[in-house]
Formats: sequence, structure tokens, C-alpha cells
Amino acid sequence: MKTQPVLLLHCSGSSGAQWRSLAAKLGSRFRALAPDLIGYGAAAPWRGSGEFSLAQEAAALAGTLHRLGEPAHLVGHSYGGALALHLARTRPGLFRSLTLIEPSAFHLLRGGDAIDRAALGEISAVAAQAGADLARGAYLEGFGRFLDYWSGSGAWAGMAAEKRAGFSTQLAKVVLDFQALLNEPARLEDLHGLSVPTLLVQGGGTQLPSRCVCKRLRDARPGWRFDVVQGAGHMLPLTHREAVNQLVAEHLESLPAQFRQEAA
Repeated sequence: MKTQPVLLLHCSGSSGAQWRSLAAKLGSRFRALAPDLIGYGAAAPWRGSGEFSLAQEAAALAGTLHRLGEPAHLVGHSYGGALALHLARTRPGLFRSLTLIEPSAFHLLRGGDAIDRAALGEISAVAAQAGADLARGAYLEGFGRFLDYWSGSGAWAGMAAEKRAGFSTQLAKVVLDFQALLNEPARLEDLHGLSVPTLLVQGGGTQLPSRCVCKRLRDARPGWRFDVVQGAGHMLPLTHREAVNQLVAEHLESLPAQFRQEAA
């Protein structure tokens, strides 16, 4: 019997290595695949022109999806969570279950209430600042602002200089990620066709835009399982690995039989 595949999609400014501890947690029960998304890790940068989109990011995963050989469980964090939502919606037959860890589906804040509008304005300002920093060549400063927004003031300053230099080169892809997230045309009603068991995870101390996205998803899909990791921020798969990994493992192992049957 073959183990079921689990496709793990990382956040902006990271790589598939983000999921090493989760892959170890799943062990021999599942077959973890953690590809590097465009412009991160060993993946090539984007060579296209014009507006970047989640559809283009998804297209770059075509080879990985083909190699799965059977429907997979899908896990995504932040940018990877928004991409996971896009994949689950546009390629529903390829996935058995869905786990969204603070998905950065900021486009879903459109049409929301005053708090949602404030959240959308806040994250749009973060994206605009990253774009401005990129345009003037301030890669270190720009990535530092991005990191401190999600990880807390001082996170960038506390990082070793050689690591800061490596991360700063990813600012161009971070800007493209924001472009894809903010311009994605899908709306909440487009998610109504999702039928796979879904877990939504939020950090208890996360930023307003992420809290609002999670609330919009909870209100639209009350049948989804929802968990909060208390004391965690947006980067909870790294800062609170054990708690997040346990939630993901429990979700996969508690699925109804039709979603966890192994392939021969």
C-alpha cells in the first residue's frame, strides 16, 4: 500500500524547508512533498511580464501535481494558504483535504465591513511600501519592513547579517506575491463548491488582515474546523511548530474514511 501524498505550500520569503518538522511529524503515514514556490529556495525566479497571479504560481506546480499520481492532502501557510485555496477551488479533483494556516487571501476582504476595509487598507499599505522599497533598490530595508510586520518589531535586527543579505534578495518575489494576493478575482461565493474537509488555523496574536481573512472564511464556511494557537502570530508554523504540526496531523488522521483510504 502506498502512503497518501501531502502537498505543503510555504509562505512568502520562505521555502519548502519550512515544512521539515511537519514532514517528520507525519513520518511514514504520509508522503510529504514541499516544493519551493517561484523565486524561493531552489526554484527559478519569475521570467514573465505584466501582472503576476496565483494562476501563474499554480501553473508552475503542474509537474509536482502530475507526480502526485493520486489526490493529495493540501496544506498551505500565508501566501501558500492563498495558493492552496486557489488550487482547491480550480482543481478540486486533485485534493482529499485542505489545511489553511492563516491564508493571506486578502482579496476576500473586498466587500466586507468597515473593519475588513481597514484591514485591506493596512495590508495594501504594506504591499505598497514593499513595492516602493524595491523600486529604489532598498532590498535590505524593504525585506526588513516586511519581516517586522509579520514577526514583530526587531525581528529583522535580531537576524544575523549574512541571513539578512540572503533574505533581502527575495524582495522582488514578495512584491509579486502581494500583487497576486491583492488582485486575485475570486470572491467568497466562489468557494462554495469546496467540499473537502478543511481545517483553518489562526494565531491568537496575529495581525488584523489575517484575523479578518480568517473571520470571513469562518462566516462563509461554518462547517470548517477552526483552531486558534494562543500566543502565536502569523509565523506560527515556525514559532509554534509543535502545536501547529499536531493540529495538522490530527486533522489528517481524523478524516472520514472516504478521504483517507490509501491507494493500492
